[in-house]
Amino acid sequence: MSAESRFLTLLRLLAHDPAAQGLVDDVAVLPIGGSRLILTSDTMVEGVHYLPTDPPQDVGWKLAAVNLSDLAAKGARPVGCLLNYALSGDESWDEAFIAGLGEALDRHAMPLLGGDTVKMPAGSARSYSLTAMGEAIGPVPTRTGAQPGDRLYVTGPVGDAGIGLTLATDDPAASGPLVEAYRRPRPRLAEGALLAPVASAMMDLSDGLLIDASRMAQASGVAITIDHIPLSLALEKVRGASVAVQLAAARAGDDYELLFALPHGATPPVRAIPVGHVAAGSGLILKIDGAVIPLPDSLGWEHG
Repeated sequence: MSAESRFLTLLRLLAHDPAAQGLVDDVAVLPIGGSRLILTSDTMVEGVHYLPTDPPQDVGWKLAAVNLSDLAAKGARPVGCLLNYALSGDESWDEAFIAGLGEALDRHAMPLLGGDTVKMPAGSARSYSLTAMGEAIGPVPTRTGAQPGDRLYVTGPVGDAGIGLTLATDDPAASGPLVEAYRRPRPRLAEGALLAPVASAMMDLSDGLLIDASRMAQASGVAITIDHIPLSLALEKVRGASVAVQLAAARAGDDYELLFALPHGATPPVRAIPVGHVAAGSGLILKIDGAVIPLPDSLGWEHG
């Protein structure tokens, strides 16, 4: 068990309110009057979630996007956010960050409502947190509802951001669709709104296809088989499509596509790629080109 998993086990002792959903999902669902407020919070730390050489405007964009992705996975409409910001001591960096953040907030109609600023000790890694709030506009799918017989889909290819991170690490001036996928993920809000009424279960792919599918299987009490790993043409052009490349793509984080289950025979209302199926049982099975592949020791990104 990772340090993150152990800490979450302790936190669950405090999360008594039903809105917390036992901390098994990425959001809280809080009834307010006749509405349901969807709450989520994400932190980005320099050297952990982004490179020190990444453009600050892209860091600002990404902080908003990763929170919006959680709202997308619940089919929610953004209503506002709170920002906790560690001043960098570099005013031009801070200004560029705010410009990128504002671009993402304007693009997705999520107004900034407040937050907090702090001054960090000299030499500290930059750290930023955003709390996003959305309103449920229909059913709120969770990761606990996958049923035997369901088919599993994603809204786009996986692995682009992982390769983009590698390219940006090797050359901070790198550009192109793979670097763009890493630095400026696109939250699938429109797709989430269409999928929420029909999906048995849904979550966003933040830590990797394999680990997130495993989390869905565990939360739903089912077995999930991944039998297809979709790669983009841009990724195949750079890395090819070998078994090793497919496995790396399935373990890479930061894709922020939606992973969802639909009942057998149902047609996705959005463009989607079938990647697996759900059966009775437990655990995760991986097949590549029809052959069962032993699961790697690490399925994806975990802190600690």
